[in-house]
Amino acid sequence: MNFLQVFLMAPDPSGKSSSTSTLIMMGLMILVFWLFMIRPQAKKAKQQKQFVNNMQKGDKVVTIAGIHGTINKVNDDGTILLETSPGSYIKIEKSAVSLEWSANANKVTEDKK
Repeated sequence: MNFLQVFLMAPDPSGKSSSTSTLIMMGLMILVFWLFMIRPQAKKAKQQKQFVNNMQKGDKVVTIAGIHGTINKVNDDGTILLETSPGSYIKIEKSAVSLEWSANANKVTEDKK
């Protein structure tokens, strides 16, 4: 059986069904799915977790609800005190802060300077 027949899943000219070619194609499909779907999602989740663990007072962040503010205090119970405007504070979960939106908001602020 040549490689082209395996790749295109063409029937074997001898008339025998080839279970190895089907197995190889299934394996390749799983590999492609893992490379393009699962691996990038796991990498993104790892970056978000690291971002949440490294938050500190004075960081400018954006929540997943779109609330912009500056971190005033990081609490031990998994929450932060977010200052949305001078003298106005909101207590939110650390996990509610978006890495992507915070990075974009900080990049726009730096570009204006």
